[in-house]
Amino acid sequence: MLRGNIPAKVDEKGRLKIPAAFLEELKGYGEQFYVTSETGDYARIFPMKIWEELESKLSRLSSHNRTKQKFLTWTNYYGQAVGMDGQGRVLIPPVLREAALMKGDVDVMGHLTYLEVWNHARSLENLKKSQITDEDLKTLDDLGI
Repeated sequence: MLRGNIPAKVDEKGRLKIPAAFLEELKGYGEQFYVTSETGDYARIFPMKIWEELESKLSRLSSHNRTKQKFLTWTNYYGQAVGMDGQGRVLIPPVLREAALMKGDVDVMGHLTYLEVWNHARSLENLKKSQITDEDLKTLDDLGI
């Protein structure tokens, strides 16, 4: 499982060196990834095996399902299949890199089966805007968490 937050940097060529704490777990899935976003505010790095499982679920939905269409439109617009280089780096696609302000300091957060990468300043803003509410706590309680 991928968990925690590890500060990192995106270099001038748009490459993110995967933090060592996440590297071994990710390598267990292989060295191919799908890097994308639903909004352009951040990057999500999915091991290709995990992304293909998600695509398989989506393929069972009707091609007329509007939510499926929107999700695929956004994730394809920002997305790109990438490989990990010998130094443990992955490329953030240029369109996504520009939209998400992916340069310099970033926060790399584990989300169980994928990584989420935020521009550090934007990450702090997002945390302030998305406080855990009483309704969230109730939902978690209902799930037994």
